[in-house]
Amino acid sequence: MAEIEVNGGIVVYDLIGPEDGEVLTVTPGGRFSKDYPGVRPFAEALADRGKRVLIWDRPNTGASDVQLYGRSESHMRAETLAGIVTRLGLGPVVVLGGSGGARDSIVFAIEYPELVRKLLVWSIVGGAFSSMSLASVYVLDEIRTIRRGGIDGILALKGKAGSWSDLVRANPRNLQRLRDLGAAEFERVMWRWFEAYVPKATEAIPGVADHEIRGIDVPTLIVRGGEADIDHPKRTSFEVHALIRGSRLIEPPWPEDAWERAQEARDAGKGGIFDPWLKAVPTFLDFIDEPVEPAEGAAP
Repeated sequence: MAEIEVNGGIVVYDLIGPEDGEVLTVTPGGRFSKDYPGVRPFAEALADRGKRVLIWDRPNTGASDVQLYGRSESHMRAETLAGIVTRLGLGPVVVLGGSGGARDSIVFAIEYPELVRKLLVWSIVGGAFSSMSLASVYVLDEIRTIRRGGIDGILALKGKAGSWSDLVRANPRNLQRLRDLGAAEFERVMWRWFEAYVPKATEAIPGVADHEIRGIDVPTLIVRGGEADIDHPKRTSFEVHALIRGSRLIEPPWPEDAWERAQEARDAGKGGIFDPWLKAVPTFLDFIDEPVEPAEGAAP
């Protein structure tokens, strides 16, 4: 485990695999850390095939510092990833992300195209239900609580994976960081981040305009959403595919109901929601290892 300071906050990360391997970044979803079940085994399986894999605790996950700034939480995290990749001299990289990590990765590809060689995304959140569900998970309780109970109320919030109190337990610096931020600024940021989750006809994914996604111009692999997955709708994967010129949409390399069954396994204490990712390793590596065709009009 290593640490790096980006935009005034410490970010915890690991680089797995041979030092001369092609660099891949892996970003999970939720407020889940790099050590949440399923993430590290996925990265290690990629590293076993010669890749150099970056896994990281995004701000507001795991042992990294709490940070609250930017147009949306995904934009903040994309900026943080750019800082890591640039400071460590890793780019351009192959960017992989699932669930909320897919959104973070798409924003990264939009904002920092010079740092991206290829993009692979799956379990993409979009549409009214899943966007509003995310608002409930990430910001609605926070807005209600900060107005009534201030930072102490935020620290007392229960019932969420990756709660603010969990972040303080994992990293005691976060207690003072939250107090220094203060209730007024915390609330201002939450209202701004809330705006990303308000469903809009011009946004296939929360907080990202369709015209921005159309600007992505790197080889892109998109895994179709599960038939009955209401959190990562099938429709959204088709919409993102339609927006990214030349992208490739593939059938899921895991069972059709993998998300639902993984949730059941997690709730029963028998697995994690990201465990199915391992099944995608051969398919993902095939795409990653394909030679990149020169851009139209580029010199041979």
